[in-house]
Amino acid sequence: MSAQPLLQIRNLSKAFGGLMAIQELDFHVNKDEIVSLIGPNGAGKTTFFNLVTGMIPPDAGQIVVDGHDIVGLRPNQILERGVARTFQNVRLFPNMTVLENVLIGQHTRTGTGPVGAILRTPAFRRQEEQAVEKAKETLAFFGSRLVGYRFDQPANVLSYANRRRLEIARAMASEPKLLLLDEPTAGMNPRETAELTELVAKLRDEQGFTICLIEHDMRVVGRVSDRVVVLDYGTKIAEGSYHEVANDERVVEAYLGTKAGKAAS
Repeated sequence: MSAQPLLQIRNLSKAFGGLMAIQELDFHVNKDEIVSLIGPNGAGKTTFFNLVTGMIPPDAGQIVVDGHDIVGLRPNQILERGVARTFQNVRLFPNMTVLENVLIGQHTRTGTGPVGAILRTPAFRRQEEQAVEKAKETLAFFGSRLVGYRFDQPANVLSYANRRRLEIARAMASEPKLLLLDEPTAGMNPRETAELTELVAKLRDEQGFTICLIEHDMRVVGRVSDRVVVLDYGTKIAEGSYHEVANDERVVEAYLGTKAGKAAS
């Protein structure tokens, strides 16, 4: 692990009206880690992702990515600095093809500019060809589900599980340092969930991405996480290995509303 965390959150707070969504949160993700962020509904998990990606501004605190404070930057600037995300509700360009959706994810890494695009200079054409090949390589990571004839299919004809995969592929295409995955297995059946769980591990082990994910399925959390952080009402109540947090009385109480019993290990 690196001496300096890839993502370092210090004293982060956000309120909506009189409701504290995130309260004085300290949080970090080391390079090459998979960190799961869990907690009951309304715990502040997606708000946290929205803060990190610049979709909403914090009221206080620091968000440091690779040594640089990104508070105040726009979402596109944060993407350029290496933070990409998926969403709890899949957000694709439904009428664009599978390949086009991934090409859009690469726009932060292209450099010929609008003049080159308009004039279709040799440099632009070379870059365009390279981008298409890179997009196809990215989609090939998902096996046969998003390649071949799928390249030219509009995203809206894909199955739900393949739309989830495509959204991850689009995030990968921006070549991020940190991938934020918001409930990647939500709505999937057990077979699809198992496949996505394996894929998340491969994103780190084979593709080299550092990952922070929000997930409700504790089987997924237990299989992929190096570390688990638990939020409740915007406050961190536990942190550690999956087995440590699953048996923490504060976590059991937050999920079940009682201190009795233990969470399944």
